Amino acid sequence: MASSDVNWDRLDKKKFYVVGAGLFTGVTVALYPVSVVKTRLQVASKDTLERSALSVVKGLLKTDGIRGLYKGFLTVMTGTIPTRIIFLTALETTKVASLRMLEPFRLSDTTQTAISNGLAGMTSSLLAQAMFVPIDVVSQKLMVQGYSGHTQYTGGLDVARKVLRSDGIRGLYRGFGLSVMTYVPSSAVWWASYGSSKHYLWRILGDNSGEEGTPSLLKIMLVQATGGIIAGATASSITTPLDTIKTRLQVTGLEKKISVKQVVKDLILEDGWKGLYRGLGPRFFSMSAWGTSMILAYEYLKMARI
Repeated sequence: MASSDVNWDRLDKKKFYVVGAGLFTGVTVALYPVSVVKTRLQVASKDTLERSALSVVKGLLKTDGIRGLYKGFLTVMTGTIPTRIIFLTALETTKVASLRMLEPFRLSDTTQTAISNGLAGMTSSLLAQAMFVPIDVVSQKLMVQGYSGHTQYTGGLDVARKVLRSDGIRGLYRGFGLSVMTYVPSSAVWWASYGSSKHYLWRILGDNSGEEGTPSLLKIMLVQATGGIIAGATASSITTPLDTIKTRLQVTGLEKKISVKQVVKDLILEDGWKGLYRGLGPRFFSMSAWGTSMILAYEYLKMARI
């Protein structure tokens, strides 16, 4: 196990949350346009002209300028900080509890880390979804407004009002089951892949490269960034079909009632089975880039004397 790991019990919680909020906000600002592009690709109909990531970006810049790449951003930021607090708290506490639970089984470090990280990612994502799904529903409707025949809105509150008027509170949780089915396994796979790949890389590189038997900062960052990329690639490849179905279901709620079965049939009819993987490129990039940036910030917060 890498000597750079820091346990939850030794963490300065106040600094972790305060500085973490700033760092994660910065990462969200940088990568948010990728989410907008991904969402638009996933909901595009067969008659939509903009069917590639590049054409979507060009279209947004032409009609709305840079602001178009940040449709729904304020709505997302409203829920991001409290959701991150819930997620990270659940992640770290579950990870510690899982490691203790696995001790009697005498598993290898890599296997033990993969299981504990996977359980922690799954649990924390499940708790976070209860808060994030309404934000997700509203922000996605803002991301695709005016695109491929979707309704125009004046802002997040306008979306919320119309959803509540049409479907009640249930409308804000449209696709909750699919969100859980998408993000819970995605988070479990991401953290399991990250934890196991990081330990595997430490075994290959060796822990001791610093003057006092601790890894150098460069080596720590290299291992963490590589682990984040591997985790993002693995998770996006496995869960993109569920994400595509979820996005379509949530976005088309007001325009017409639609079932999961109908969404799948429409996607296959329009593009064959590859239709289920719409937005895979942006989602892979987003999960890998977000994961790498997030994990570097996350591990920095755990190690830094701030």
